Amino acid sequence: MPQGWPAWWRRRGATARALLPLAWLFGVVGALRRYGYRRGWLPSWRAPLPVVVIVIGNVTVGGSGKTPLVLFVARALRAAGLHPGIVSRGYRRAADAPDPMPVLDATDARQAGDEPLLLRRQSGCPVWVGRRRAAVAAALLAAHPEVDVLLADDGLQHYALQRDVELVVVDARGAGNGWLLPAGPLRERWTRRRDATLGDAAVLATLSDDGAPRFALRRRLGGARHLASGERVELLELQRRHPGCALDAAAGIGDPRRFFDQLRDAGVALGHTLALPDHAAFDADPLAALNAPAVLVTEKDALKCAPGQRAFARVWAVELELDADPAFLPWLLARCAPAVRPKETVDGLPPA
Repeated sequence: MPQGWPAWWRRRGATARALLPLAWLFGVVGALRRYGYRRGWLPSWRAPLPVVVIVIGNVTVGGSGKTPLVLFVARALRAAGLHPGIVSRGYRRAADAPDPMPVLDATDARQAGDEPLLLRRQSGCPVWVGRRRAAVAAALLAAHPEVDVLLADDGLQHYALQRDVELVVVDARGAGNGWLLPAGPLRERWTRRRDATLGDAAVLATLSDDGAPRFALRRRLGGARHLASGERVELLELQRRHPGCALDAAAGIGDPRRFFDQLRDAGVALGHTLALPDHAAFDADPLAALNAPAVLVTEKDALKCAPGQRAFARVWAVELELDADPAFLPWLLARCAPAVRPKETVDGLPPA
């Protein structure tokens, strides 16, 4: 599964149809869970005013580019004079790591998770991780009373943390066949409540109407940073340094093929490509099998590379840059203005 999804999630074929009874059961369980939160039978936590909570997540399984958008939003909010903090699950972090815990620049990726560590180093915002989003959010606010906007990296389905704004991110895979797990890739119905949908313009045009504003995102690769020396060069310059040689690439993200395609589009001649599972650990030194004079990885994967690994001296981390529809930030900033929440949305949860 080079793109992280089984083939039957992409079409409504025989395998997907055979799994529909389980998908219906999954949908019923999810609806009952949401109903329990709305009725107050399941506890949920509301951040104190004037803190605004923004959840950035996806309706589908797997990575869809949430973390780059969290970083983009955090930087924009800081530029606007706000004080954002970030909470995250810290997927696949060590079982013995404190919970909740703050993420510092020097924190080990195995303790924090790769994405939270990337967010901490590149946003400059307070970042906390833990299994229970509400407990993590409360801990962050207690440690950083200046924070006035909480960004939840993922967490659309974590209703114990009430929210003011929900942003759904989609990637090139869209909604797949449009069916719930396990017949399809959806964690919830595509028509679930959200405040906005963001993704590539071409993908947004193919999706069924979700009743919310849509804002196009454009992701492009920036320069490359040599892990051993810290040197930064443009991708074409890196290719020119190795005339006649193909470069290797590896990625442990939701859709590795997208990274490889972006490298080719940027003019990089690729030899071997290594598609790893999202959040893959590098303890087994997976890059050791790549022998090109330069090995290109994502910034998230670069956090898990260490000097003792065989290919370390040849590894370059490729920067990812994000542009959003010019209307997006004004729209979002308007929703970050501290205000008394309307009574009809006090529970912060989507309809059943």
